[in-house]
Amino acid sequence: MPATLGTVLLMLCLLQIKHMFADFYLQTPKMLSGRGEYFHWGRAQHAAVHVIGSVLVFLVFGTPLPFIVIIAGLEWIVHFNIDFAKASYSDKKQLMPTQAAFWRAAGLDQCMHNLTYVAMVWAWATFTA
Repeated sequence: MPATLGTVLLMLCLLQIKHMFADFYLQTPKMLSGRGEYFHWGRAQHAAVHVIGSVLVFLVFGTPLPFIVIIAGLEWIVHFNIDFAKASYSDKKQLMPTQAAFWRAAGLDQCMHNLTYVAMVWAWATFTA
């Protein structure tokens, strides 16, 4: 599928919708607890949920499988580490939802994920379209 402006915007929208579901509807208590430790199985599962959603989006656009495998692996690594950084910082600062710093950390986390999707769509447009 060619990388027209409409296609790029549609892909970004679908990745945003996927992100909303993966981050706010599909997280289990296991995924949410103990996130301040680096080797956290729940965070690994959470990142995998994101990857599965992204794979589905790329498949809708007829993306070649080798690209999907590479981008999925990279997304898992990036998502896992963005979430760890936020959790680690929030734990160290003992942030609570009543504090502005909590929301700044949450906003930075979401911004980093959104920029990841911009990079993923750029890579798709550059290397597959």
